[in-house]
Amino acid sequence: MSDACGCSDDKPETGASEEAEGALGFWQVTEVRAAAVAGVLLLAAWIASMAGGPRMLTLPLEVGALLVAAWTFVPSTLRRLVKGRIGVGTLMTIAAVGAVALGQFEEAATLAFLYAISEGLEEYSLAKTRRGLRALLDLVPAEARVLRNGIETTVSPSTLVPGERLIVRPGERLATDGRVIIGRTSLDTSALTGESVPVEVGPGSEVYAGSINGTGPLEVEVTSTAENNSLARIVHIVEAEQSRKGPGQRLADNIAKKLVPGILIAAALIIVFGFIVGEPMLWFERALVVLVAASPCALAISVPVTVVASVGAASRLGVLIKGGGALEALGRIRTIALDKTGTLTRNKPSVIEVVGTGSATRTQVLALAAGLEARSEHPLARAILASTTDRASVIDVDTVPGAGLEGLLDGRCVRLGRPGWIDAGDLAPDIERMQHAGATAVLIEDGGEVIGAIAVRDELRPEAAEVIARLTASGYTTAMLTGDNVITATALGKEAGITEVHADLRPEDKAEIIRTLQSRQPTAMVGDGVNDAPALATADTGIAMGAMGTDVAIETADIALMGEDLNHLPQVLDHARRTRAIMLQNVGLSLLLIAVLIPLALFGLLGLAAVVLIHELAEIVVIANGVRAGRLSRTAALKPAQLAPALEPAA
Repeated sequence: MSDACGCSDDKPETGASEEAEGALGFWQVTEVRAAAVAGVLLLAAWIASMAGGPRMLTLPLEVGALLVAAWTFVPSTLRRLVKGRIGVGTLMTIAAVGAVALGQFEEAATLAFLYAISEGLEEYSLAKTRRGLRALLDLVPAEARVLRNGIETTVSPSTLVPGERLIVRPGERLATDGRVIIGRTSLDTSALTGESVPVEVGPGSEVYAGSINGTGPLEVEVTSTAENNSLARIVHIVEAEQSRKGPGQRLADNIAKKLVPGILIAAALIIVFGFIVGEPMLWFERALVVLVAASPCALAISVPVTVVASVGAASRLGVLIKGGGALEALGRIRTIALDKTGTLTRNKPSVIEVVGTGSATRTQVLALAAGLEARSEHPLARAILASTTDRASVIDVDTVPGAGLEGLLDGRCVRLGRPGWIDAGDLAPDIERMQHAGATAVLIEDGGEVIGAIAVRDELRPEAAEVIARLTASGYTTAMLTGDNVITATALGKEAGITEVHADLRPEDKAEIIRTLQSRQPTAMVGDGVNDAPALATADTGIAMGAMGTDVAIETADIALMGEDLNHLPQVLDHARRTRAIMLQNVGLSLLLIAVLIPLALFGLLGLAAVVLIHELAEIVVIANGVRAGRLSRTAALKPAQLAPALEPAA
């Protein structure tokens, strides 16, 4: 929270008070309880006054209300003053003391009462949105079953250590991250990734804390402690990153910080003017009213409460947003650059065609290719190895960067690689046909002679075309960046609905393309968080796709889509735009309020009580408006045809 805001003057900027953080309800916030007591005392004083009660009865009630409400902000204000820091609490304290000096105990008590209410609402709203995020940790069950010394034992998840074997029955949640040893089932990961379709898992599959087991029992090897599992890591990272401020929040903070000293100087000048014109008491009172009227507390809290609410809501969607800076940047994006493999496609390539020359058979071509690819981690290698059980005994395999592989088979040089590095010869028409079908084609050469070609295709995600159509309808420009060849990339881009395709790119080339796109419009890069690291870092906003369980993606990306559903991309873009609009509304309203109230207070058109009431009611409005960012937009689930008329062009 900004130093300029007296709300929680002595509390750290990164969160609400510990009491509010753990509060179960509205009435357990200290400031709310104090305001309630002060309100009762003020009401009693007002009733006594209306009934003609003596001043000796109403005065103690007003003083009591003042002391109770002032206790919520005066001590912290004094502690900050000792450290040389002033804030809105300073203005309110001076105004309350000044009102008392003028004998206006009722006005002073009203000021303190309303300020305590706004403090309590602020604390409660921030704590509530943070509790919504930390509620993710409640997805971990209270107990876990493990096999220890061959005996099934019920333990606390906090005692689990890597290597232990976890027993998960149907319908139960996983207590921590692990790897399936025995069993097959479907897992409901919707609370983690925002995706409603269950994920099929079996031996060797990675599983994550908080997932709900479907119909089959599992034995899972624990790979992470409860404190460091994926669920806890998500919560801790978001909480730590919430203090990262964007331009809007820095603007609000800077205005508020400069405004407070300026207000104090203006109030002092008004008092001096009062002595000059011979009416010191009148202008002293007006100085106090101006002091309150110009209070920038609503301005200082306008963006933080919006950011916290919005980030918490995004986490429920299965999206990690690294604080206000990333959120505001995403709200300004106009161009979306997407990596092909693993983003627009499933990243599960498969062999769709094999062509041989002369006497070379399909089996021989695949066997030689598998022998060359046996130790490769490239996605193409996985596809080729999965398509055959035969492998030629190729030795001394070397990688030729950007070209392919070469090795020795019975003393002959054998190669696998892209067309151009290996001459396609008579297979040129087949290569062109494969590429126009959106496949990646590789040639296999044995002893200087081409013996065949293999077409590998990584299918588009089923939702890819719909997502691109939705982004286009929302006013975004889309582009595809890939290391694949131009023909294949163009074919896949056309299928997805993307007309701007950049192919044959190395990682550093992708970063250069991002710079070119940025020169036209604010640009986001969507990739896997590892191979696309240069482009993700260069873009105005880096978005990692399918980041659940991927430390690098979660740590380095500005925004991480935890699941594999590309629909989350337009959802979070819509959410960010709506959040940015709310931020601008709050900042504008706060500045307008100050601009209107100051002259009204200066010329005596509004008294202290009226200014306090208007100002604090406006702060409540700002907080309530900011909390709206915590509600996911109804348009998140709409189809492109329904969505297009409802959305305005990106701001």
